[in-house]
Amino acid sequence: MKSISEFEHLYIHRRAVDMRKSINGLAAIVQTEMKLDLRSSSLFIFSNQRRTHLKMLYFDRSGFALWLKRLEESRFPWPINEDDETVSVSLTDLDHLLSGINVFTRFRDIHFEHIV
Repeated sequence: MKSISEFEHLYIHRRAVDMRKSINGLAAIVQTEMKLDLRSSSLFIFSNQRRTHLKMLYFDRSGFALWLKRLEESRFPWPINEDDETVSVSLTDLDHLLSGINVFTRFRDIHFEHIV
């Protein structure tokens, strides 16, 4: 098994996924919807509609691995206001996401004409 820190890229599939999908179904989403290389050193992250389940898929040279995390009383923060269907995140962002910290709500830019 790989450690999360070993991945070069971490990708979130922003739309909800049916959590009954297993490796083959999620791999098909990576190829057809996300248009990414399954065999790259990448971790692909999926969630259900209620954001209570996460599945993470990767390939490790000998085959695919699938991780699952289920929350009992809360929901995962999720990138809902992004334009792209695939969102690239950093290792720190993924760590925060798994801890329940919303890294997708950023301060908005403030523009002003002069300073008083």
